[in-house]
Amino acid sequence: MDLLDWHRGGLSSRRLALLIKHLPRDSATIRDTDGEAADWTVTDYLLAAVVDHLAAANWMFSVVNGDEESDPPDQPVPVPRPGDPAETADGGGETSSADGPQAVPSPSELARFFG
Repeated sequence: MDLLDWHRGGLSSRRLALLIKHLPRDSATIRDTDGEAADWTVTDYLLAAVVDHLAAANWMFSVVNGDEESDPPDQPVPVPRPGDPAETADGGGETSSADGPQAVPSPSELARFFG
């Protein structure tokens, strides 16, 4: 297909818009407009959510069932997704948030919540 057909009148604007709208996700146009998000499918987002929830559940289990004298393990870092805020400059893996730092629940608070 030649895009000059649209200029010459052999291809209608509606047909051209339909062709562009239904381009495959790996096309250069979609990659240019969507960026890194073009590589992620719904399955990829769901899998990342499953990994994040499993890591959080394992972390909560270890905090609730761990020794009270020892330091609790660090919270798990979520799987980075396209469009997420950039990581902090120190490279610690923590994302910057407009809400400020989140409070970490204590083992007794977690036990009371799940108790």
